[in-house]
Amino acid sequence: MARTVLALILTLLCWAAPAAAGQSMLMATTTSTEATGMLDYLMPMFTKDTGIEVKWTAVGTGKALKMGESCDVDVLMVHAPAAEKKFVDAGFGTGRTEFMYNDFVIVGPKADPAKVKGDSVTKALPAIAKAKATFVSRGDDSGTDKAEKRLWKDAEMPVPDKEAWYLQAGQGMMQTLNMAAERGGYTLTDRGTYIKWESKAGANPALVILVEGDSVLRNQYSVIPVNPAHCPKAQKELADKLANWVATPKIQKAIADFKLEGKQLFYPDAK
Repeated sequence: MARTVLALILTLLCWAAPAAAGQSMLMATTTSTEATGMLDYLMPMFTKDTGIEVKWTAVGTGKALKMGESCDVDVLMVHAPAAEKKFVDAGFGTGRTEFMYNDFVIVGPKADPAKVKGDSVTKALPAIAKAKATFVSRGDDSGTDKAEKRLWKDAEMPVPDKEAWYLQAGQGMMQTLNMAAERGGYTLTDRGTYIKWESKAGANPALVILVEGDSVLRNQYSVIPVNPAHCPKAQKELADKLANWVATPKIQKAIADFKLEGKQLFYPDAK
């Protein structure tokens, strides 16, 4: 029943393209792939090449994985490798196809009250905490939220929770960036969504990139077919086509060519 209701909701809310072969599948994905426009760019190509229509819902990776576990979708496009591996090892997915990445960055106000510009992550987060500067967390168990929690631990600090300076948005990346801008705070974001946000912010954006280039900030994206051994109605054949398609040289080039105002948002890395 849940799957039927979800299909109806997705049909009403999501982009729809004609499917030559009349086949369709459901996908749960992250907010960044939708907010950046990547899905609007890639999925029409997939439908054209395969005749398969993809109806998606964009949520945090944690919720997307739950949707796969609950048999509500056929395939996932997510970005939290450690959680993804647990998902597959538990028998909920058949495997991961890594196909693109970007990176996380810490953005904040130009005034930079915690003085973190150019620092490593392990220096920047303690500095923000020491200054009690506003930090806006996704707080939604998304891939970005999971990465942020990991980075606090990498900095050998407890993950903030009830501190007055630490706010939890509980929303998508674009909304979290807006909240950080309104509050004059810092936040962790994937670079692609920040570039999209920056393009709408005008000539003098309230947030600028302050911490970048650290190796721990890599942000890997994968496609995972839901396992029909766990979800008998999962359309593995269609999901496999998507997982194979994103790794083809043609689509890897298309991912590299996807730019906003001349800036590349994602980098292909299928093996």
